[in-house]
Amino acid sequence: MVSPDAGGEWITLAVVVKTQGRRGEVAVEVHSDIPDRFRQKMRLWALAKDASDQDGSRREVVVEDLWPHKEWLVLKFQGIETISDAEALVGAELQVPSGERAELEPGWTYLSDLIGCVVLDGEREIGKIEDVQFGAGEAPLLVVGSGSKLPYEIPYAEAYLVKLDLEGRRVRMKLPEGLLEVNAPAGKVEKGRSR
Repeated sequence: MVSPDAGGEWITLAVVVKTQGRRGEVAVEVHSDIPDRFRQKMRLWALAKDASDQDGSRREVVVEDLWPHKEWLVLKFQGIETISDAEALVGAELQVPSGERAELEPGWTYLSDLIGCVVLDGEREIGKIEDVQFGAGEAPLLVVGSGSKLPYEIPYAEAYLVKLDLEGRRVRMKLPEGLLEVNAPAGKVEKGRSR
């Protein structure tokens, strides 16, 4: 097990969406596809919504109880006993040190491992993955830096993926025609028309 004081990377397993109930419970949006990833007595570290990764403001919490509720997972933490206690966690990312992340089955990848990889559309280099975001669609969005332009948001969908080479830090995709133009920065002509 990795000590949280060891520096290193953190893996976000869930985000606290809201308080739930009167005894300090919180509803969380789970960002893990691994069944039964959360369990009683599990240690997590809550990174406050307004904290930076560098300021060390993670707070350790221990799962006392858990149960599914609608589209959320409800967590009850030891020592969090009131709605006021729980409100302090709203918006927080629930994380574990990267050394504690679960083993994946062959063919599966942690999305956080994609950050820093170069995205190629065929042979054309698009840019480096700066972030992975979860939005309204089924596929997570790769935020791909493109030099001086605004970053592209590319769905990380199996239909577009040709080859993933984590060792070589490359993600080769076959993107639909026009996808990159959808979120390209507006030119002078478009800016003038929008006024």
